[in-house]
Amino acid sequence: MQIRRKSEFEFTIVMASLMSLAALAIDALLPALNQIGDTIGVIDSKNNQLLITMIFLGLGFGQLVSGPLSDSIGRKPVIYFGYIIFVLSSFLCIFATSLEMMIVGRVLQGIGLSAPRTISMAIVRDRFSGDRMAKVMSFVTAIFILVPVVAPAFGQLMLDLFGWEAIFYSQIIFGLFVILWLWRRQPETLKEENRRPMKFSMFIEGIKEFMKHKYSIVFTLIAGLVMSAFMVYLSSSQQIFQEQYGLVVEFPYIFAGIALGVGLATFLNGTFVMKFGMLKLATIFMIAITILSAAFVFIYYGKSNPSITVMIIFTAVLLFFLGFIFGNVNALAMQPVGHIAGIGSAIFGFVSTVMAVPIATFIGSFISVSVLPLFAGFAICGSLCLILLLYLKISDRKAVI
Repeated sequence: MQIRRKSEFEFTIVMASLMSLAALAIDALLPALNQIGDTIGVIDSKNNQLLITMIFLGLGFGQLVSGPLSDSIGRKPVIYFGYIIFVLSSFLCIFATSLEMMIVGRVLQGIGLSAPRTISMAIVRDRFSGDRMAKVMSFVTAIFILVPVVAPAFGQLMLDLFGWEAIFYSQIIFGLFVILWLWRRQPETLKEENRRPMKFSMFIEGIKEFMKHKYSIVFTLIAGLVMSAFMVYLSSSQQIFQEQYGLVVEFPYIFAGIALGVGLATFLNGTFVMKFGMLKLATIFMIAITILSAAFVFIYYGKSNPSITVMIIFTAVLLFFLGFIFGNVNALAMQPVGHIAGIGSAIFGFVSTVMAVPIATFIGSFISVSVLPLFAGFAICGSLCLILLLYLKISDRKAVI
C-alpha cells in the first residue's frame, strides 16, 4: 500500500509537471509583455495580448496530431517530439524582430506543448476512470496551478536580472528536467495490444465515436466557454493591473495570490468530488460564477473601475469558484471516451481551445480603460454554460420517460 501511494503521488507530480510546461510558457511572460512589445516594435499595447492568446491557438491545433499519434506509437515518444518543437520555437521567439515573427513562434510553442498537455490527460485516463479520475485530475490541476502562482514573479525576476529572453531560456531548462523525469520514472501506459495504426480514417472514426456521446460534446463546449472567460483574464491581467491600476511592481504578487485561490479550490475539489460527484459540483459553481459576474456588471455598469480592493476581491472569488469547474468538466467530457483516450483528448482540447481563442480575443479587444468587459465575458459564458447544462438535464429526463 505504501509503495502504491508513493507511486501514485509521483505519478501526480509528473503529470502536473507536464501540464505545467504550458502554464509556465504562458504566465511567466506576463510581466514582460510591454518590454517584448517595445523590442519588436508593437505600437498598440492591446496587441500584446496576442502573445498570450496565440499560444492557445497552437495548443488547440497541435492536439489534433499529438493525441491520435499517441494512440498509435505510445504516449511518451510523442511527448518527446513535442518538446523538441517547443525548444526550436522558443529560440524563434528569442530572436524575433517583429510581432508577426513572435506570434509564429508562440503558435509553434503551443503546437509543441500540446503534446505534454494533452497526452498527460490521456495517461491519467489510461490509469483511472469516473470520480477517481476526477480526483486525480483535481490534484494534478491543483499542483499545476502552483505554476501560475510563482511564474509571473519568476518572470519578473528573470526580466529584471537578465532581460525577457531569459524567460524563454528558463522554460527550456525546466522542460528538459521534466522530460528526463518522465523518461526515467514513468512507464508507458498504452499497451502494445491497444495501439492502432496511424491512419486518417482512425481520426475520422474517432470523431464519429466522440460525436455519439452527448456528455462529451456538451462538456467540450462548456470547457470552451469556461476557457474563453479564463483566457480573457490571463491575456488582459497585465493590462488591467499594470496599466489601468498602475500596479507595475505589485502585479506578479497580485496574480500569484489570485492563482493560489484557484489552486486551493482545485485541491478541495479533489476531496469534494468523491462526496458530491462531478456534475453536481460543476453545476453549483457555474451558477455561482454567473451570478457573481452578473452582479459586478450590474453594480458598475456605466461607472469607473472600482477600487483595487474591490477588484481583487471580486476577481479572486470568481476564479476560486472556477477552480471547482476545470477538473470536473474535463473528466465529464473524457469519461465516456476512455476507449479512445488519445483521440478523445485531442478532439476535446482542439474544439475547446480553438473555440476559446476567437471569443477571448473579441472580448479582450474591449478591455481598454475598464474592467467591465472581463466580468461581462464571464457572465455571458457562464449563462451559455448553464443553458447547456439545462439541455442535458431535460434530455436525460426525456430519455428516462
